[in-house]
Amino acid sequence: MTGDKRPVSVLVVIHTPDLHILLLERSSHPGYWQSVTGSQENDESLIDTAAREVEEETGIAASQSAFRDWQITNTFEIFAEWRHRYAPGVTQNTEHVFSLEVPAQQPVTIAPDEHLNYQWLPWREAAEKCFSWTNRDAILMLPEKVAR
Repeated sequence: MTGDKRPVSVLVVIHTPDLHILLLERSSHPGYWQSVTGSQENDESLIDTAAREVEEETGIAASQSAFRDWQITNTFEIFAEWRHRYAPGVTQNTEHVFSLEVPAQQPVTIAPDEHLNYQWLPWREAAEKCFSWTNRDAILMLPEKVAR
């Protein structure tokens, strides 16, 4: 069965002022760690998608003004195992990068159907742990983005 998922998503790097990064372990792939990600739904704006996904995946409710839109997009091939969620022939996804600074490391409420665990790591360690190249690259850019 084919889905109607949009091939447009957000990546949200959640971090503390001292650049500790929140990573989530995927339930469908134990050992695969990532930042918050998720697809745009219906007619919501990208910032709405970012805020919704952060709250759904971590329990952190943040105002839209707390998010930083990096104005960076990445295009990548959708893994074959997930293509059934999209219209026939859709093989590429466009990801929009955001960050969210929180005051300190904090416990989060993960979505058990999506994630097994979470951890806060210093930014370099977090970048090394990510399975996604777009996520790794975003984390490596974070010190520069925060300094602005």
